[in-house]
Amino acid sequence: MDLLVVTVETFAPVVGHIFEAVFTDGRLPLTLAEARPLGSARAPGARAPFALTFQGRPKLRLPQGIYRLENTSLGTMEIFLVQVADAAGGSQFEAIFN
Repeated sequence: MDLLVVTVETFAPVVGHIFEAVFTDGRLPLTLAEARPLGSARAPGARAPFALTFQGRPKLRLPQGIYRLENTSLGTMEIFLVQVADAAGGSQFEAIFN
């Protein structure tokens, strides 16, 4: 998947779906909890910025970095994730696309 051309509309249909983070020693399921716009495009023809929020199990800790994610509908992609919350309902990770 070419992340230079994806938009919030690319991810909207798979909100609620599982994305698996792939590691050398296994896989970790993350649910796409939200795909939200962050305003309008900064230049004509440019992509409008957006954010993705992924939900993991409670007390899950991942250092910020690029993670290989696989989704049955969208395929494989590498996304920079930052942990933004750890609540009783689960840990949250965010990706920003400008």
